[in-house]
Amino acid sequence: MLQFHPLPAVGAGAAERAIEADQTNLSVIVDERLVVKWLTPPVPLPQPAPEFFAHLTAVGFTETARPYAALTSRGADGTGTLVALVTAYLPEATDGFDWCVTEAANGRTAFAADLGRLAADLHLALATPSPTFPEPVRNGDPEGRWGTRAATALAEALELTGGADGEWLARLAERLRGLVEPLGRAGRTPLIRVHGDLHVGQTLRWRDGYAVIDFDGNPTVREQDPYQPAARDVAQLATSLEHVAQVAIKRRGADPAASVAWAARARAALLTAYRARLAEAGKAWLLEESLLAPFEIEQECRELIYAARHLPRWRYAPMGVLRARFGGTPATGDTA
Repeated sequence: MLQFHPLPAVGAGAAERAIEADQTNLSVIVDERLVVKWLTPPVPLPQPAPEFFAHLTAVGFTETARPYAALTSRGADGTGTLVALVTAYLPEATDGFDWCVTEAANGRTAFAADLGRLAADLHLALATPSPTFPEPVRNGDPEGRWGTRAATALAEALELTGGADGEWLARLAERLRGLVEPLGRAGRTPLIRVHGDLHVGQTLRWRDGYAVIDFDGNPTVREQDPYQPAARDVAQLATSLEHVAQVAIKRRGADPAASVAWAARARAALLTAYRARLAEAGKAWLLEESLLAPFEIEQECRELIYAARHLPRWRYAPMGVLRARFGGTPATGDTA
C-alpha cells in the first residue's frame, strides 16, 4: 500500500454505500468519510494516479479529494497491479455534468471563473518540483507527435462516424485537417504532467467549493505521453462547456441558440480566469495560446471515437459542437 495522508479511523461496522453512477470502476463510500475506488479489473503498474497523488501531496495542492492511499498487489512473477484508490469523501458533492448542466439551463456563468482558477492552480502545482516529479517542466515536441496524434484521431473519427453525421463530417474533413495541422509544429512548447482527461465531469462541486478528480488519463488515448502542453487540458475543459450546452439542449429542452451563446460566455470567463491566475504566479508561459484551437478540434474527434467505441448515445454532443461551430444543422435519426 502507498500512503499519502494518514487514514482516518473507521470502525469495523462502518456503513458502506456504492456511488450510483455510470462508471467503469466501482466506488464505495465508507462511513461518509472515505471513497474507495476499486479498479475493475485491477490495472498493471505503473499508473498515473498514484504518482499524481504523491506529487500533489508533496507540493501542497488541496483542490482535490484528499488522497489517502493506493492499494497495490504483486504477483508471483513480480509484476504489480493497482487494486484501489482511497480518497476523502466530499460532502454534498455533485458531478460536473449535473451541476454544470443546471447552470447552463439557467444561463449562469459565474462558476466558469472558478473553474479557470482551479485548472490554473492544478497546472501551477504540476509545474512545481517534488520528489516524485523533480523536473516537472520539459521543452518541446521535436518529432511532431501532437500533430501525428491529432491526424490519427481525425482519421479514426471519420472512419467510425456513420450516417448523416458521418457524411457531414467527411465534407468538413479537409478543413479539420488544416485546423489541427499546427500541432505538428509545436516546437519548444513547455510540457508538464497534465491531467490528461480534464473536463467538467472531473470537477466536483461540493459543500466547500470545487475539486478536480480522476487522474487516470484519457480513456480514448493509447500509450499517452505523460508530459504534454498545458493547452491540451485547457482545450478539453473549455470544449466540455460546449458539450454541457448540448446536454442542456437535449435533456433540459434549453433553447439551442441561447445555449450556444451561454457556452461562448462561459468559455471566455474560464480562459480569462485561467490566464490571469498563471500571470499572477509569473508563469503565463505555461499556456501556448496557438495550440488551443487545434487541441479543441482533436478533442471533438476523441469524443466521437469515445461515442463510437463506448457510448453511442453521446455522439450528439460532439456533433452538436461541431455543427454549431461550422454551420451545420443537427442530423435526425442517426444519433441517440
